[in-house]
Amino acid sequence: MNSGSLLTVLLPLALGIIMLGLGLSLSVEDFRRVGRQPRPVVVALLCQTVLLPLLCFALVKAFGLAPALAVGMLLLAASPGGTTANLYSHLAHGDVALNISLTAVNSLLAVVTLPLVVNLSLAHFMGEGSTLPLQFDKVLQVFLIVLVPVAIGMALRARFPGFAARMNRPVRLVSVLFLVAIIALAVFKDWNTLVDYAPSIGLAALAFNLLSLAVGYGVPRLLGLPARQAIAIGMEIGIHNGTLAIAVALSPALLNNPTMAIPAAIYSLIMFVTAAVFGWLVSRRGPPPA
Repeated sequence: MNSGSLLTVLLPLALGIIMLGLGLSLSVEDFRRVGRQPRPVVVALLCQTVLLPLLCFALVKAFGLAPALAVGMLLLAASPGGTTANLYSHLAHGDVALNISLTAVNSLLAVVTLPLVVNLSLAHFMGEGSTLPLQFDKVLQVFLIVLVPVAIGMALRARFPGFAARMNRPVRLVSVLFLVAIIALAVFKDWNTLVDYAPSIGLAALAFNLLSLAVGYGVPRLLGLPARQAIAIGMEIGIHNGTLAIAVALSPALLNNPTMAIPAAIYSLIMFVTAAVFGWLVSRRGPPPA
């Protein structure tokens, strides 16, 4: 099987399982919680959907990244938080309930924000004109990738809570294995580009990761949010859904550009280490007050 055929089979399967696993950990109550405590959610979403893409744009300009790599960085910036953020937030004594709510809302918003940011970055960096309309077919494809498996997972949890609880850990394990496989595939498909740009894209990915964690924790603290909520937001913004970004970049039905997957692949390797260090730093004095 060639790499193109492998992509056609692996990506939909990987994303389906990963997003299904996300749905198994969500409920309608997670969305209702947003209405009861909107302030931290609004702060987090403004950081995620407005501030972070702007900072990422400035960062790729400062590093002078090649156009496809720049688009890949902004694709990563537009991707919602990954489910691993919940685990890291728990270990760092963050507000895990807030993480779950943010993951739920971010997954919905990504249907619009991800194609919007990607189309704007394509228009700017790839020389396709000063503007690029939001393409409905791309929005629909992202909708199918992101929300349909999540909705199925939520329905299974609502109807069969015991089954959902038993399947949560195995599905997470399979998701990690798929993440490793997709990163390996992204690296394999564009190895020469990775070697050529490894120093610059590695530094850019590390800088963006540290910036994401700093913004996610620092802005809520500056606005007076409790430490537990700031830790949760920091993890949510710092741990992007690299799998989704890689899949969108590689998928023949979407961007079909392996170079654009490289930033997310490198970021996905970096973020687990930096998030662990960040969690240790913010929680080394013990659990913060609520």
